[in-house]
Formats: sequence, C-alpha cells, structure tokens
Amino acid sequence: MSDTDLVIIGGGISGASLLYTVAKFTDVEDVTLIEKEREIAAINSHRTNNSQTLHFGDIETNYTLEKAEEVKEGAELLAGYLEGEDPDREMHSKRSKMVLGVGDEEVAKLEERYRENGFGDLFPKLREIGREEIEELEPKVVEGRDPGTELKALQTPDGYVVDYGAVAKSFVDAAREEEGVSVHLGTAVTNVDDRGDDFLVETDDGDFDAEAVVVAAGSHSLQFAKEMGYGEGMSLLPVAGSFFLADDLLNGKVYTLQMKKLPFAAVHGDADVHDDGITRFGPTAKLVPALERGHLSTVSDFVDVFGFNPDSVLSYVNILSDRILFPYVVRNLVYDLPVVGKRAFLPDVQKVVPSVDVDDIDRAKGYGGVRPQIVDTENKELDMGEAKITEDGILFNITPSPGASTALKNAMTDVETVLGFFEDDYEFDESAFRDATIENFPRLDETEADEEADADADANDEVAAEADD
Repeated sequence: MSDTDLVIIGGGISGASLLYTVAKFTDVEDVTLIEKEREIAAINSHRTNNSQTLHFGDIETNYTLEKAEEVKEGAELLAGYLEGEDPDREMHSKRSKMVLGVGDEEVAKLEERYRENGFGDLFPKLREIGREEIEELEPKVVEGRDPGTELKALQTPDGYVVDYGAVAKSFVDAAREEEGVSVHLGTAVTNVDDRGDDFLVETDDGDFDAEAVVVAAGSHSLQFAKEMGYGEGMSLLPVAGSFFLADDLLNGKVYTLQMKKLPFAAVHGDADVHDDGITRFGPTAKLVPALERGHLSTVSDFVDVFGFNPDSVLSYVNILSDRILFPYVVRNLVYDLPVVGKRAFLPDVQKVVPSVDVDDIDRAKGYGGVRPQIVDTENKELDMGEAKITEDGILFNITPSPGASTALKNAMTDVETVLGFFEDDYEFDESAFRDATIENFPRLDETEADEEADADADANDEVAAEADD
C-alpha cells in the first residue's frame, strides 16, 4: 500500500496537464499519476489519433462568440507554453490557417461573422482575404476552381499544429523534476473505493491510499463514475474520427464552414505536424460501440457506460432520428467502405482542393481516435462541450473536443477544485503558472494592431466600392 495526497488516473493530455500544474505550481506534497498504457498519451492524445489542431475559436464556425472567448484563453495558455518550452518546434509547428467560404452564401456568412458578430474584434490577427491572397498562401485551393465562384477566407498566422502526445510527455517530464511526484505506467486501475475520509485506488500492480482522486481517463472517466454510483443522468455517443491522406497539397490549415447542428469538426485539410509532405483531409465521424479505436475489449466498457436502460435507448433514438444528423451518420459509414468510401468523400476534399482526383487520396491506416460526445439522458439530447462530475474528494473529467486545446485551462480550474478537497491546506501560484504559459503567447503590439486595422478598413472600402459599381 502506497500513501499519496492525490491520485490522477489517466496519462493523456488532460491528466498530464493536471499533473504538471499541481507539481509545478502548488505545494501539494505528494501526487501520483497512474496510466494503464506503457507510455504517456498512447490513446487519443497520440498525434495520429486527433486533428493536431489548437482550437482558438477564430476559424471554427460552429463556435458562438461566447464559446470562442472561453476557448481562446485556453488555447493561448497552451500556445504560450509551446512558445516558451519548444523553440525548436519539436512538439508543434506554426502555419497559416483559414476558414474558406465558397459561393455567395458562405462568403456572406463569413463577412457577417467577422464584421458584425464580433470575431474580427476578438481576434486581432484574423483577416478577411480574397481570392488573390488565398492563392498566394494556398495555391491549390484556387487552382482548378471556377473563376466565377466567389471566394473569401478568414485567415490568421496563428495556426498551431500540435503533437499533443509530445506535449503530454513534456508535462510529465517537467512534473517529474519535482519532489513527491510518482508516475506508474502500464498500471491498470481496477477499482476506486470511497472510504469516507480517503480513497482506496486498487490497481493490478498494488494499491494506493489517496486523500483525493481525479479521473482524467477520457471515455473511461464516465465508466469509473458509474461504477461508483455517479453520472446516472449521462451516457456517451462514441465517435471515431478518421482521415484520408494525400501528397503535399497545402501549406497550412484550411477549414470549411461547419454544418449546422453537427457536434463534429468540419472537414479540413492540413499538413501533418511532423511531415509537411503529407496532407490530411478529415475527420470523418463514425459511430462505434467502443471506448477506444481498435480495442475490442472496450466494447464491454461501452456497454457499462451505455447501460441499455430506457433513458439511454430513447436518447439515442431521439438524437439519431434528427433529419440532419441521421444522413450524416449514414454517409460517414459509407466512407469506411473500400473503393466506394473515398469516392464518396472526394467532394469534401475537392471543396478544399478542387484539382484532387480519387486516385490522389487514400484512407489513412492507423489514424483516428474515439471522441466521446456527452448524452444527457434526462433531456434525451447531446450535451455539447466538456463535462465534469464533482463529488466529495473526487473529480471525473470527461473532455470531448476541444479538450486538448483547453487542457491547461481545465487543469487550472481542476486545481482549484482539488485544493478545495484538501480544505485549502495548499495554495496555487496562479501568477507563476501564467508566467510559464500565457505570458509567452505572441500578441500584436500597438503599431501592428493599427496597421491591421488600417488594412481592414481599406479592404472594407474596396468591398463597398465594388458593391456600388
């Protein structure tokens, strides 16, 4: 039996960022991280299993302004960490990114979003650009496209492409420099027992006596919660994302506009974080009855979470009968079929790069993870965003997208919760935390901001003049 103050279950980006924050910026004396895999970030945080995007909310057109404001701070915290700790760009690269509007209707939506909905003000580096500038940045986006089709993009240089697995390992390495930190890999937690004053965390390699516990195990977090009698009004809709690969076609990230009512990321194209000679297109979104991609053993874990009770079944029926969501789900099943699949997906690719042919793309093998979409079984609907369950001394962190982008912001919030478990016996040095993270984020200085404002004004004058003509 090992005694510790805090046990963190899960060594993905979420658990690793919390370990880093507790170890480096609080005076908690003893913290233990337990991960069932033999390496940190082996599942959804692995670079091949996610979109490698640091979401700011600037080009994600399914975000409201309020959500973008929340996500922006989280992204800047992580971007600042990368700027300070990864000057040689071993964990990330920085490229242009844009959301592309094709045709009059989409262009009008982007203009409204930028000028009237406040996104231009919230993101000072975000610019409206037309066909010529798009072509300068991304020649393949314009090549082969009908010259009579209206084209516009919202573009920014703050396109962080991130190897979240490498970042998670960096967090753990930094935490291990501190006294009182222990990390147990290849160790599966078999049971968590709430004993009133503390918790017994049982594993296949010994037990831990902890004053507080945080479960940061992705889809499995809800499974742990339900085993302990919590989260009864929740279920999961596991969605497996996949990608198609092509040769070097894009210099940065090019997003398309989000379909309404869909909780899944819009199809986009971008270069891989470690190989800019590869262009990835996706993600697709296929419903799967498992908590981990390619691990049949997690089918039974999904059954535990789903429960097969009337509320869960009716929730699925209600969600999947939606006239927009159901065709989308069926279409994504088709994408997995040999030969037919990539032909079906080709129009989504051509929306980004018109000249691509079916022979230019192939299904990416070994790419894509499972993202748990939260189901509210009381209201029979999807509950968009991140979810937490907080009980006395224990926190269950369930983080669908953009969980990786906001990992440090979640960690900052979770630290305050955890310190409350200890009745404020410990303190969090938020100032030092911000100095190590968000204070390193590069911002426009006043001169650059004025130049950007003048450029935007000139662009708006040109648009107005064209309209008058």
